Amino acid sequence: MIVGVPREIKTAENRVALVPAGAESLASDGHTVLVEQGAGLGSGFSDEAYRAVGAQIVPSAEAVWAKAEMILKVKEPIETEWPKMRKGQVLFTYFHFAASEPLTQAVIKSGSVAIAYETVQLSTGELPLLTPMSEVAGRMAVQEGAKYLEKVFGGSGILLGGVPGVLPAEVLIIGGGVVGTNAAKMAAGLGAHVTLLDVSLDRLRYLSDVLAPNVDPLYSNRHNILEQLKKADLVIGAVLLPGAKAPSLVKRGDLKVMKPGSVIVDVAVDQGGCIETTKPTTHDNPTYIVDGILHYAVANMPGGVPRTSTLALTNATFPYAKRLARDGWKQACKKDPSLALGLNVVEGKVVYPGVAEAFGLPLADTTSVL
Repeated sequence: MIVGVPREIKTAENRVALVPAGAESLASDGHTVLVEQGAGLGSGFSDEAYRAVGAQIVPSAEAVWAKAEMILKVKEPIETEWPKMRKGQVLFTYFHFAASEPLTQAVIKSGSVAIAYETVQLSTGELPLLTPMSEVAGRMAVQEGAKYLEKVFGGSGILLGGVPGVLPAEVLIIGGGVVGTNAAKMAAGLGAHVTLLDVSLDRLRYLSDVLAPNVDPLYSNRHNILEQLKKADLVIGAVLLPGAKAPSLVKRGDLKVMKPGSVIVDVAVDQGGCIETTKPTTHDNPTYIVDGILHYAVANMPGGVPRTSTLALTNATFPYAKRLARDGWKQACKKDPSLALGLNVVEGKVVYPGVAEAFGLPLADTTSVL
């Protein structure tokens, strides 16, 4: 198979979908690996590192897209890349279709096979290709939130952990999944008082057992959200419905109960955000203010720490990419039901329920395309 790795062109996105070790493995299996010139530089991998293990360095994205049977990416194709997609070409990346109808329509029109990292799901319910970036994003949410609480960045001027004689910041985390748990670990480790909301009592019991004493797990309902918003200095949105749009749990009117200069970091922005006032931002221009509340909603947060993120992501994605290259997408998905759940759009047909529901599109059965 011809496997292509174009350079990521989303604003300030420095990750790469394949590291030299992965390129070496694919090349040794007999596959042709095309890497766009400079694709790995943002993560610290030179063109020579790829060339040394058997990959071909090509000068343009057009050449990669035109020749590759499978494209490996990190972020969804953006508008300038849509014309490059073609019928039957396998695209293996994060898509987050439910947050973008134009992207969904473009992929449908292209006739390509879209396998989304974020909906590959094990029988246990775990999302193995979303987990590493959720871990990074959860930890980064606290790092960024702590920074933007500083007065110089527009926050209220509060140190997250406080000091002896001064109370620490109040951190509210909405969602107790991978993002929320990692955010809670970081915030608690810095000395903040953390309230962690979730709708699963089993999950809350587990979190109560494993997290630090300065983390209070609390059942998530409308009343508790509003009460905690009144106290919060930093709010982290960490809600996920796999493959579907995130619910808006904090309304615009709710911001009025918050303290001026408080900070919201909505990690759910990739799926539309769980804060009604969320709109996607970039690392170049990451924040905006609504009703006195500073919002941070960068849609590719892990791209800010590309070396860590690339290694963590490719550790998880590469075994699946290797199987797709070896067996082809149909056989690989037939052999692995978890990978089959990654199928979102196949040659013009929407096969993932959350995507069809988001835009009122017809839903085809996955078995019909396999």
